[in-house]
Amino acid sequence: MDFAPLVQPDRGQSARAITVVHPDDWERWLAAQPERTRVAVAAHRVTGKPGNRAILPGDRAEDWSALLVCDEDASSPWKIASLPGTLPGGTYRVANGDSGPWLLGWMLGQYRFDRYRKGTDTEARILLTSDPARVEEATRLVAATATVRDLVNTGAGDLGPAELEGAAETLAKRHGATLAVTRGDTLAAEYPLIHAVGRAATRERQPRLIEVEWGDPAHPRVAIVGKGVCFDTGGLDIKPSAGMRLMKKDMGGAAHALALAGLVIAAGLKVRLHLLIAAVENSVGPDSFRPGDVLRSRKGLTVENTNTDAEGRLILADALTKAGESDPELILDYATLTGAARVALGPDLPPLFTDDDALAGDLLAAGSALGDPLWRMPLWDGYDDMLKSDIADMVNAPEGGMAGAVTAALFLRRFVPKGVAWAHMDVFAWRPTSKPGRPKGGDAYGLRAAFDVLRKRYA
Repeated sequence: MDFAPLVQPDRGQSARAITVVHPDDWERWLAAQPERTRVAVAAHRVTGKPGNRAILPGDRAEDWSALLVCDEDASSPWKIASLPGTLPGGTYRVANGDSGPWLLGWMLGQYRFDRYRKGTDTEARILLTSDPARVEEATRLVAATATVRDLVNTGAGDLGPAELEGAAETLAKRHGATLAVTRGDTLAAEYPLIHAVGRAATRERQPRLIEVEWGDPAHPRVAIVGKGVCFDTGGLDIKPSAGMRLMKKDMGGAAHALALAGLVIAAGLKVRLHLLIAAVENSVGPDSFRPGDVLRSRKGLTVENTNTDAEGRLILADALTKAGESDPELILDYATLTGAARVALGPDLPPLFTDDDALAGDLLAAGSALGDPLWRMPLWDGYDDMLKSDIADMVNAPEGGMAGAVTAALFLRRFVPKGVAWAHMDVFAWRPTSKPGRPKGGDAYGLRAAFDVLRKRYA
């Protein structure tokens, strides 16, 4: 979908008015309105509660305007995101506020995933803004968010490791970046954990490490790493049907990494970008890796596999090792890694793990300012002992499940070079219930926050 036409600079062109009223201001606003407005409000049973809306008459029948009662802060990108789905096609302007902060929500309120079912509503809702400088960046952020949504919403039968490779190839060709893909015997030799997790898949869906590099080699090196498990059966520790239902979304980390890389390149940030996606399908077959197997990592550490359903951290371990070999200044990784993260913080609030206080502060501040929140969780050294193995350097999944999101992050930390700034985001990549501008289905979390930090550091 082309989102660019949905927001346009306000040059005084004809447009319907949108009035946004806070519940605290409702009585005062209503008292100042003409009788026809008060009658229309009463007919719509609008009482000033958040979410109330109405169509208000004007001097002539064709001069109607829209009313929304909303209690969100004026800086929230979602303030008017509920309107595009309820208004007819046409051009609109906010009559009593600055629409600049709300452009993203307005555009994402018109997002539709139509790969498998074509929609009947093709009318565009255009919002005018008196702050045209915001339009280009908002459009890029919307397109990146839509990229995550589209990839995650696509069924696993249509999106495997080869299709993730295709998405990376498209990104590389569009921007003159270089693409490298490692698979087959070379993958088994050089990235044994990625190969072990994906080796039971069919030949058409064989595992691979996908790398894209872009930018001036003289600039600081930044690595973005994504977990690309295109479908997760759980392996021989197979998931129940309820647990497998949404496992098409287990490549959500890769979707975030691709989208963030695209934002970095489009903005021309002064970095040497290294995008790494470990792409596999965790299948059940004669060649599945087994509980109790001891696997050697690219770093040389041995891992006793205590749970084949804790595969994401295994493939990320090899990818993080590769990222660290090029002396990066910063590594960011995204992964739909643990159910424990959802138990702790729910679907909307991704845990952020990092030992770098400055990086944590920047990410948290950006998330708060942009309505894209993160929550810092501890890399608690005291739980490192949970990763002990009797026969190998470490286990991939401690018994008991306590502090599962923390121990997963501690596992990953062992594959990040000491002294390198690193942040791990355990995202859900899925919205279980709809909210304004955020329909049920695949979604991006922590994407805009991370890009804001990179933009400010490397612009």
